[in-house]
Amino acid sequence: MAVRLIPAIPIGDALYLTALPPEGPLPAPAPEALWGLNASRQEQRLLSWLKEQAPASSCHLKCLQILKGLRDLRAQGLEEPFSSQWSRVLSSYVLKTALFSLLMQGPLEAWDERFLVERLEDLVLYLRDCLRKQVLMHFFLGNSSLPEAVALPRFLKEAAPVNLLAAFDGLMLDLTAFQLINTWIQAPHIIRMYSSPRYLRPVPAPCRHVTEARQEPPAE
Repeated sequence: MAVRLIPAIPIGDALYLTALPPEGPLPAPAPEALWGLNASRQEQRLLSWLKEQAPASSCHLKCLQILKGLRDLRAQGLEEPFSSQWSRVLSSYVLKTALFSLLMQGPLEAWDERFLVERLEDLVLYLRDCLRKQVLMHFFLGNSSLPEAVALPRFLKEAAPVNLLAAFDGLMLDLTAFQLINTWIQAPHIIRMYSSPRYLRPVPAPCRHVTEARQEPPAE
């Protein structure tokens, strides 16, 4: 079993700098982008705050899960190299950042589960606009308008903002934006198509000894 080790440097308050892995055929990142920020503790604080402020039946996490599922299903129907680049542009962190940014625009009452389809469409359109503008800022770095419950260290609030889409060229972001809207329009068809038996993981054949035991007549 392969084990992947990722170097991490603690910088205080449960924050870590983590080494970014090389990304296949994409151009090498700039020197200042060789390390990422792991702020999982701050994300948990934000999610706890949202749980307290949003309706009990809020659909924000469900919207994120559905969007990730649509991204993965759509990737199955795309050809390389665009399939891999599509998944890199729409990484889970990018989708999560878009959701957090949209949630902070409020009102949180609008995220009641009754409005799931509307909020999911809002998230798709917001992400589409970010891709077209080629700008989606890191949610924590340089963000001084976060709720106090998140308790960001001062050096993070005062850090220079970071654009998560800066590493991708404009053509790739435009293609991704187009395909994202196309995916949303065709969502019911995509779900049906890639949920068909030929795309499902095959069930392992039962053990020969178990099969023989089932066929063996009961003892008299």
